[in-house]
Amino acid sequence: MRIVWTVIFVVALGAGGYLLWRHAPRQVEERRGTNRPTTATVEYRDIEFNIIVAGEIAPAEQVSVRPEINGRIATLEVDIGDRVKKGQVLFTLDDKELQQQRSSSQVEVDRARLQLEQARRDFARAEQLFRANLLPLETYEASRTSLELASNALQRAERELALIEERLTKTKIVAPFDCTVLTRPVSVGQAVAGSGGISGGTEVLVIADLNNLIINAHVNQADVTYLKPGMTVEVAIEAVPGLKVIGEVERIAPQATLRNNIKGFATRIALKNVDPRIQPGMTANITIPVARAEGALAVPLAAVFTEQGERFVFVKQPDGQFEKRPVQIGLSDYFYAEVVSGLEEGEVVALEPPPGVSLGSVRAELAGSGRAGGPSERMRNGKAGERRSSGSLGGPRGSGSGEGTPRGLRPRGPAS
Repeated sequence: MRIVWTVIFVVALGAGGYLLWRHAPRQVEERRGTNRPTTATVEYRDIEFNIIVAGEIAPAEQVSVRPEINGRIATLEVDIGDRVKKGQVLFTLDDKELQQQRSSSQVEVDRARLQLEQARRDFARAEQLFRANLLPLETYEASRTSLELASNALQRAERELALIEERLTKTKIVAPFDCTVLTRPVSVGQAVAGSGGISGGTEVLVIADLNNLIINAHVNQADVTYLKPGMTVEVAIEAVPGLKVIGEVERIAPQATLRNNIKGFATRIALKNVDPRIQPGMTANITIPVARAEGALAVPLAAVFTEQGERFVFVKQPDGQFEKRPVQIGLSDYFYAEVVSGLEEGEVVALEPPPGVSLGSVRAELAGSGRAGGPSERMRNGKAGERRSSGSLGGPRGSGSGEGTPRGLRPRGPAS
């Protein structure tokens, strides 16, 4: 008897689990359908469409510091991260050998100067004797030649001394401007080569002016037409969440280059009011304004449908039925579309085809106009009215049909 009751219990338990498994997904779908809005109200709102271009932050002025002469590092006055004022000593070279050469050269100059004075006295006496017809012409001319040779010897010795003193000045390297030390690949006592050699010299320091930073960006050829020198853009720093600064477009290359198999234009953007948290090498996202409509009559993108090239919406009537109505669309971002004509404020539109309308014959899609977004562009960042430039560091242009946008809708620029 116990075995029979056990079998009945197991069968009942299995049947209950099977029924629960069959009905649970349906209940979840019903809850989802209940919570998901199916209509929206036509209202006025601002619509803005932007392009996002990624670039790398770099100093406006960066210098690789190399000695002009060969030598050995005697002192390193700075290290990585130090802030240095203009004219402050960065490092010095061992100048003992040059000091000895300078002393020897100074002795030669003094000797040549004494010899010149002696030659002048000899020539003065020879000249007096020659005029008194007491000295042969040959001796007089020899005395004058000795004077000229002594003068040339002094000039040569002074030039050699000047060269040595100039080399001595190159043993002390100072900062050319207010800067910060970025790298220091050498140490005290290391032999370094001068910049005049074949190798170009040994890099001792890399310094940069971090008070003036720029962004080097590669802007896709399809987006560069929206940029102009002097344009103000908004810059977001990925490494510092929430930080946004203002930049100004300084230069746009006159010729396109190929980078990561994408043709674009090198663009330089200067940052204004640099935040101390911004460092070279960080990635910056530049927002390029393309189009903006203030106070535009708008509906969600999901409410706009396309059939055989005609755009229309389903407007809710007082009796609860939906009327199919053609509309003219202007500017759109990734969530809303401007309605130029066909709707009025306060009307209610459907976000999905009403019952009885085949989903296969109606598509909720705004075809790109090629001005603010085209068929080959996809949303990459989830922000309304923004898309990534394919020429940026954010990656290549997408080839899908609008992933990331509601129901596959694509943004478009101002109505042509």
